[in-house]
Amino acid sequence: MSQPANQFELSSPPEDVISSLTFSPNNPSRLLVSSWDKNVHLYDTNAGLNGSKLTAFPHAASVLDCCFGETDGSVFSAGLDWQVQQLDPETGKGNTLATHESAVKSICYNTETKSLLSGSWDQSIKQIDPRSPESTGSHAQPHKIFSLSTISHKLVVAMSSRSVYLYDLRNMSSPWQRRESSLKFMTRTVRCMPNAQGYASSSIEGRVAVEFFDPSDESQKRKYAFKCHRSTEGGVDVIYPVNALAFHPIYGTFASGGGDGVVSLWDGMAKRRLRQYQRYPASIAGLSFSNNGKHLAIGTSSGFEDGNDDGVCPPESVKIIVRELQEGEGKGKGQS
Repeated sequence: MSQPANQFELSSPPEDVISSLTFSPNNPSRLLVSSWDKNVHLYDTNAGLNGSKLTAFPHAASVLDCCFGETDGSVFSAGLDWQVQQLDPETGKGNTLATHESAVKSICYNTETKSLLSGSWDQSIKQIDPRSPESTGSHAQPHKIFSLSTISHKLVVAMSSRSVYLYDLRNMSSPWQRRESSLKFMTRTVRCMPNAQGYASSSIEGRVAVEFFDPSDESQKRKYAFKCHRSTEGGVDVIYPVNALAFHPIYGTFASGGGDGVVSLWDGMAKRRLRQYQRYPASIAGLSFSNNGKHLAIGTSSGFEDGNDDGVCPPESVKIIVRELQEGEGKGKGQS
């Protein structure tokens, strides 16, 4: 596939399926990528023509998620080895902060409380202070955790059985709100709005929901869900999972990425699609905007939705594309 002039592929991508990718909240050219190749990869997207891999952190098993902490030197990972680790970019080594009783599916760092949150298939959340991990708190949940997202003092926990819990991180003894997902099928991912007013979630059945934290009836009337990442192929309607969501840090619009290899930009407040990029040759596995909102990182990896019945991912399908957004490309309706 020929590359548009405003995007490029990073050199030295992972060797297996990308599980997550995230730009640093402090540095617009630091990108962290976790993979089923049992590594977390750290890139400088601004080095040379195709970026540069700064280091890779080896793990004992496939890595399912990664995130930055307070600084670029504070990096965390979790995965199939049941462990939550803090990684040192200087040495490339890891330090175990906590251990679950099953795979750890999702982690996120909260700047307000300076704590790391981990969600596991063991039906628990751990709240970890990386400075004193011995004080880790563990909180039982009713179902497997699929995705976590945090903003301000809020934590959104998306679980199996279409269960969504909202927590106030200052009091984790019980959920602030218990909700049922607006989506009828399994939740794939959840992401909080930058303005801390609500969150978006996506499902395996080609839908995205936009919801708000305020429990008042007036606010709850604003929530909605819509169909996306669907196509008609050979006269048959094909529905793809929506694997990834990412909010623009400045405009509050969001991107979605699906198993159809398509990335779309949405204005959640105006309820409309802003644009759809050209179809990538493999399923979209992860999305992240840089902290200045000028770049969008797109991770692709082939999977079952690409016709690989054995689940084996062709290495050539694993790519990290960095797209430079044009002036106003992520702006919503009526934004100056």
